[in-house]
Amino acid sequence: MARASGGRWGQHEGDSFTLAYAHSLSHRLPLLYMVVAFNALLVALRFRSEVPLWLTLFGPIVLGSFALWRAYYWRPGGVAARSLIVLRRDLRMMSWLGAVAGFMFALWGMVLYPFGDAAQQSFIHYIIAVTLFSGILGLGHSPLTALRIAIAITIPTTAQIVFSGHPNAIPVMLVQVVVTTILLLIANGHHRDFVRLELSRQQLVRREREAAQLAEENLLQATIDPLTGALNRRAILARLEQELARTSAGTDDPDSTAWLALIDLDGFKHVNDTYGHAAGDTVLAAVAHRLSTFARIRSFGRLGGDEFAAILDPDLDEDGVRALATELSESLRAPVLHAGAILRLSGSVGVHRMDGRSASDCLERADAALYKAKEQSDGAVIVFSPEDEAELQARAAVTRLFNDSDLADRLRLLYQPIIDGETGGVTGFEAFVRWSPDGERWLAPGQFMALAEATGRTGELTRMVMTRALRECRAWEYGRTLSINLAPRDVMRAGTADALARLAEEAGAPPSSIILEVTERALIADPRRAEAQLQTFRAKGFRIALDDFGAGWSSLSQVHRLPLDMIKIDQELSRALVSDPGARTLVGTIISLSWQLGIDCTIEGVEDEAQAETARALGIRLMQGYHFGRPEPAETALAAITAAPGNQAVTLRA
Repeated sequence: MARASGGRWGQHEGDSFTLAYAHSLSHRLPLLYMVVAFNALLVALRFRSEVPLWLTLFGPIVLGSFALWRAYYWRPGGVAARSLIVLRRDLRMMSWLGAVAGFMFALWGMVLYPFGDAAQQSFIHYIIAVTLFSGILGLGHSPLTALRIAIAITIPTTAQIVFSGHPNAIPVMLVQVVVTTILLLIANGHHRDFVRLELSRQQLVRREREAAQLAEENLLQATIDPLTGALNRRAILARLEQELARTSAGTDDPDSTAWLALIDLDGFKHVNDTYGHAAGDTVLAAVAHRLSTFARIRSFGRLGGDEFAAILDPDLDEDGVRALATELSESLRAPVLHAGAILRLSGSVGVHRMDGRSASDCLERADAALYKAKEQSDGAVIVFSPEDEAELQARAAVTRLFNDSDLADRLRLLYQPIIDGETGGVTGFEAFVRWSPDGERWLAPGQFMALAEATGRTGELTRMVMTRALRECRAWEYGRTLSINLAPRDVMRAGTADALARLAEEAGAPPSSIILEVTERALIADPRRAEAQLQTFRAKGFRIALDDFGAGWSSLSQVHRLPLDMIKIDQELSRALVSDPGARTLVGTIISLSWQLGIDCTIEGVEDEAQAETARALGIRLMQGYHFGRPEPAETALAAITAAPGNQAVTLRA
């Protein structure tokens, strides 16, 4: 906070006031000193013939030279180049130098005064008054200097005038004193106004600075991801839009457009689950730092979670961008240190050249490439190709058909028998759903379940399959079971167990005759919640089978924690049974585990008698596959119960 020095006549202290005083005076003092020099010259010329030459020249040479030097010293350019320390010294010296200069000018005039006649003496009165009044008015921003100059000039001139015998001495003295006093009061008032204005300006500057700082902080919050220091989702998408706009406004050459790369960290969930979220944050910050070291990455940002987007140099050709993306992926393999732990992971990369489409189209294509990269292996790099474009368009068309279709008209169910390998009798059926985009082609779940998930229709699909299967294939009336597959989202969705129990009750089907098959993929995201959900299904009376066992993430030691009634061995192991000793060993271990847990074990995908014999030799009783029967309509499947040997009802383990 600025404060005054020298009472009510002094200048305010503070860096801002020092600069303000110096700036203002630099535009005033040179003119005032020029007035002094000019007035000294006029006086010398007026008295050149009445006084000694040395006395005449004292004013223009000594006082004039001093005034010209000070005028040059206070020029705006020179003042602007000086430091605050020098300016403070100059302001302090100015007050005393001004008073001394004023006194010397007045003293010189009073020395000349007796040599002149009445007209010349009046001229001196006039010159001194003009000089004094000009100085006071010009020094309104330094009233203490104006006061000292007024005192320094008024005292000698008043004394001289009073004792000179001039006929107008008293009126002249009174005019000079009164006008000087009034002008000093006016100058001091101007100074107070200047101080208030400067304080207001400083406050405005502070507010502008605070507003600018706040705007900068808001800009950072709006554009920067606080965790990594990279651009956030909004900012990197804005950069993407800018890049597309730049391309649209420029050349139509497709090779001049930038590349969009999406990076997804492989193993990030494991780091979070094993070492905690702080470790995950460390990894994300390390990834952002590594991305910043690549010169050919124009900009990059975090889209969310463990996914990053980067805009790559348009000068790269396809081979160059693949090499850069590979180098980028390899850099992510370097270990990250956190709290003494060594964290290891990799990054899959999908790349697409931005060819004038919208930002969402570019993201969709880069994401399709990323999805394919993650399917290949950890750390893979895929550049979106024309073949990928054709596949994307075909998938988009099918997705639109699925989203708009009436599932009741486009679904059909087929039923494959599950066989007792010892007697050849049918123990139950598994329902397989088929969907047709055009009424002619029928797609298996592997070809359209992703569409159901993308369009949010998995719940509708599951309820429709359950309803139709219970209506078409009333296997429980023959003492058999009916197996129905659940989508991963349905396993995790609250209320699924209640909805399916109502459907079974409406169909008159005992829940114990219905086996709900879940894949290991349904258990990955949240194993604890999945276990609780399976317990809910069991509480409703349904039986639970773990499908495709041996192809997913589960270890044998994890199975005992799940509320299962059956394990279904994946068909890949079934195909390898005859030729691969390792597969036989693994299947034998699975069978032994199921016996110890008291649950059934079914092997899927049995396609010939050699596989069936090997499975029997390993102790597998329940089998399923083309060797025993293909999926058929309900009427055909149920008719096979009486046609197959060992057609008596088979009781599964409770």
